[in-house]
Amino acid sequence: MQQTTRDFWNDRYREKTGETSGKPGLVLSQFAGPLQPGTALELGCGRGDDALWLARQGWQVTAVDVSAVALAHASERSARAGLAGSLRFEEHDLAETFPDGSHDLVVASFLQSPRDWPRARVLARAAGAVTTGGRLLITEHGKRPPGSEAAEDRVFPGAEETLASLALDPRHWRRLCVCAIARKSTRPEVQGQTAEDNVIFLQRLG
Repeated sequence: MQQTTRDFWNDRYREKTGETSGKPGLVLSQFAGPLQPGTALELGCGRGDDALWLARQGWQVTAVDVSAVALAHASERSARAGLAGSLRFEEHDLAETFPDGSHDLVVASFLQSPRDWPRARVLARAAGAVTTGGRLLITEHGKRPPGSEAAEDRVFPGAEETLASLALDPRHWRRLCVCAIARKSTRPEVQGQTAEDNVIFLQRLG
């Protein structure tokens, strides 16, 4: 029997032991940090570092992942931190179901899967969940990250290519940042090596 997407990611998260860094992603803290808190939707929340950070900044957060294992870990951490009232966790395979509602901030950080998965369609739905005046923040690998399991010759899309794949009406969106940035990897086994990420940061006009 072919392994389902849920089983694949549950197995991945079962292999992860110990605590996370507890720190938000660099792009999230840089771009969302100055924003006035409102409602936020995080797609692919994993074990919750970014979701908990958003809640600490005053956001009401809906955090979504396909892995029940990851969500259980994130939920337990939110309770320990006294943030349970600011966070709601939902399990979704975003290729099949999507959370309800519209949000002031929709975040998708490294929502890139080694499995066959309709990423452009999911990100287009993410854009559709942004309220008027709200922001969409997508962060993705711009090239093979240090220590990655990805094939050496794998080609990652550029920021403009990802944006084009969403087929958004440019009359309804303001480009705040569509660019590549370099950062130092924080993974212990490759710490200090340079990674390149793409950022797509947009504001919905109507």
